[in-house]
Amino acid sequence: MKAKQTYLKGKSVFKVSLIVIGVTILTVYLTGENYNRSLTDNFYLSLGVISCALFLFMIYGLYKGVGLLDNFPKIEDYKAKTPIFESGNMPLAPSIEVGDGIGGLLVSILLWIGITILLTILLVLFEAVLWLSIFIILAMLYWVFFRALKFVFRKSSETKGDIGASAMYAIGYTALYVGWIFGLVFIVDSLG
Repeated sequence: MKAKQTYLKGKSVFKVSLIVIGVTILTVYLTGENYNRSLTDNFYLSLGVISCALFLFMIYGLYKGVGLLDNFPKIEDYKAKTPIFESGNMPLAPSIEVGDGIGGLLVSILLWIGITILLTILLVLFEAVLWLSIFIILAMLYWVFFRALKFVFRKSSETKGDIGASAMYAIGYTALYVGWIFGLVFIVDSLG
């Protein structure tokens, strides 16, 4: 009788990846506290920690015969449609002449207060847009990360219970998914 396959939920995998990112940041910070490492050395250390975590996760999943279940909410194609930006005709900033004297001073103070309130409102809106952008970036990273692991764990039915085959696939996919970043950092460092 065939054993039932174990499934990991996509949200759980994404949460684990965020934990790995946090551990990577802490590792680089805590190990570099007493050393004066270059940015490239920090990249190599970070990529090394991520590679090890990815390798261990993949070898465990392949050995145990794990599959992935996509339970992340679907993100539709959101596109901001604003007539000002679509037309290409941006309005010019207004030029306000208040004049001299006590009247000009009072109008200047009122304008200063009004523009301060307007800028505060714009900053709050900017913060909302920033958080939305961060959410979209995290969703894109999740999708890429989830799709890559789902592709890897398709092999789990072949590698279940076989540590050698699991290790070979895990090494290959780790080299494929992280190796190009090592190469990119090396090339940029060599050119600089």
